[in-house]
Amino acid sequence: MRAVVFEQFGEPAEIRNVPDPTPPAHGVVVRVEATGLCRSDWHGWQGHDPDITLPHVPGHELAGVVETVGARVTAWHPGDRVTVPFICACGTCASCAAGDQQVCERQTQPGFTHWGSFAQYVSLDHADVNLVALPEELSYGTAASLGCRFATAFRAVVAQGRVKAGEWVAVHGCGGVGLSAVMIAAASGARVIAVDVSAQALDLARKFGAAECVDASGVPDTAEAIRDLTAGGAHLSLDALGSPLTCAASVNSLRRRGRHIQVGLLPSETGTTPVPMARAIALELELLGSHGMQAHAYPDMLELVRAGVLRPDLLVTSTIPLATAPAALAAMDTTPGSGVTVIQPWS
Repeated sequence: MRAVVFEQFGEPAEIRNVPDPTPPAHGVVVRVEATGLCRSDWHGWQGHDPDITLPHVPGHELAGVVETVGARVTAWHPGDRVTVPFICACGTCASCAAGDQQVCERQTQPGFTHWGSFAQYVSLDHADVNLVALPEELSYGTAASLGCRFATAFRAVVAQGRVKAGEWVAVHGCGGVGLSAVMIAAASGARVIAVDVSAQALDLARKFGAAECVDASGVPDTAEAIRDLTAGGAHLSLDALGSPLTCAASVNSLRRRGRHIQVGLLPSETGTTPVPMARAIALELELLGSHGMQAHAYPDMLELVRAGVLRPDLLVTSTIPLATAPAALAAMDTTPGSGVTVIQPWS
């Protein structure tokens, strides 16, 4: 099969012919029809993930068709249209038994713990626990964005954030996950403030329901701007980018007893990130992480998509062939773009 491969962290990736994967007894091989280009892939390529072994094939947001199944798989068959959370749970640990597969103690992640979906085929573990059937009306390109960015934003806003109609919700960073959060919060009846340095990203945020937009490139203190717009601060704020600045701004933008959700990864040389804990203590803030979404939680989200309440298809702003994926991956930090870019491995 053709795949995107890199030999060294931060060095150019290239298209290569590599052996087709085979499924483990509990897993499947999926023919990848579409896969998202995500900032987490860029972090992996930069060496920010300790699970990656070189050489490596990135990619973790995917949709496609089951090609082959392992001997112990009972619920899935060749030809099934599927997607998968980027966290593949084991199904048997204590966290899985509690329904918390998103923090599985023995999780695997395509594109991180093993070769991923920037390829024509990908192997996925514990298929009966992790695969999600795709409605026929949902395109592969749209479905590919669900496994990481959209599903992560859905759980961050709805489950972790406990959003309520009428609340002020601030979203710091309007890439794929941030725009997803804007759309989901607005559809929940919240008043959304979108924050970004890109005019194009803020235009999309308005399109997806943001009531207010803050251009962080022209405002000295985005947290103060949000507190002014909301007469005291947001009820719920998400750092959807992942940087010390956006994390601090998110916490500082909250009103008393507000809720901060950290979605964006925060890599650092020391492994820690400064957080305004004095404000968290004084205002009794909640600071929570959010890490993907379990496969069993997908039906509620998919029903909203099916009903047209949520429109993840509108987030897909670019579709590219596999041949241009290495350059697009390398460009993510300098020209991150707006919306979601989807790779079609067979084009």
